Amino acid sequence: MTTRRTLIKFATASAIAALTSSVQAQEPVPVVATFSILGDMVERVGGDAVTVTTLVGRNGDSHVYQPTPADAKAVKRASLLFTNGLEFEGWLERLAEAAEFDGQTVVTTDGLKVIAMEEEHHDDEHHDDDEHTDADGAEEHHDEDSEDKHKDEHEDDKHDEDGHGEDEHDDDGHGEDDHHDHGEFDPHGWLSLQNAVVYVDNITEALAKTAPASAAAFYQNRADYVAEIELLDKQIKEQFAALPESARTVVTSHDAFQYFARDYGLTFLAPQGLSTESEASARDVAELIKQVRAEGISAVFVENVADPRLLQQIARETGSVIGGKLFPGALSENNGPAATYLELMQHNATTIATALSEAKKQ
Repeated sequence: MTTRRTLIKFATASAIAALTSSVQAQEPVPVVATFSILGDMVERVGGDAVTVTTLVGRNGDSHVYQPTPADAKAVKRASLLFTNGLEFEGWLERLAEAAEFDGQTVVTTDGLKVIAMEEEHHDDEHHDDDEHTDADGAEEHHDEDSEDKHKDEHEDDKHDEDGHGEDEHDDDGHGEDDHHDHGEFDPHGWLSLQNAVVYVDNITEALAKTAPASAAAFYQNRADYVAEIELLDKQIKEQFAALPESARTVVTSHDAFQYFARDYGLTFLAPQGLSTESEASARDVAELIKQVRAEGISAVFVENVADPRLLQQIARETGSVIGGKLFPGALSENNGPAATYLELMQHNATTIATALSEAKKQ
């Protein structure tokens, strides 16, 4: 009897332990993504197996973002910290240090064919892949440990519906002087659907290593997602295929669309540089107005992360119209036209193609 009771107790304890272990294994992995587009990618791959906290939320400008104490807490709890890299998040190093983050940092741009800053102004030239640096090759320049961060003072910080308030800054690495300039390469790699596959592969690999029990689900999510990405890329190429060379120039607020231009054979002009923090000189604006008039560009585009007033001024002085709002670096609100990464890319392409097609008819 004693032996039988002992066996029953042992079996019961084993069952409880197995159940507890199963529950623990199914707990979502806490991860952090630095901005909304990246957060959406991580959620698509991770599914229910991850809990994603996004630092710079919808309609938020990562160029001028100031982290909050809530961000530090989220980073401290995270197992993985997904970043863009290429010196895009100039405030991140101080945040991670202040949060005493001891998880794994994943640079999702590793492996991209990156565009160098000296190619910032296209001047009607489009660059092939062999003119770009493979970020996994011997010429790699953007490892997270080598990124040079610069700081300066900002005002009018943009915050989003995820609850980042204007005054929630403390002294532990979240001061008002968090600031950076971009480094050698254009960091806006996500504005290429071809690049997006690299982002997704890096995300999938990191999640699979961290949560191997869910690896099969991650790779299936990856396959489904990549199929959607490649289909959309094909559709966008067809959208632009019929446009003549004379109708392929686009004017936007800041120079974020170099990868988009490379993929679809367009030329982008902007009064601001790679960052929304850069200030356009009066000479640059005058030259751009002169070029818009000379080339007969009939539409310019505002952005959700940039002040529209300069583009509105250019439109007034050239007789151009505002062709629509583009979403270069942040998703729209949930009920907006760019609520997911794929919707963002589709919206940007359709908005640009429609405006350029109308200009061609005039």
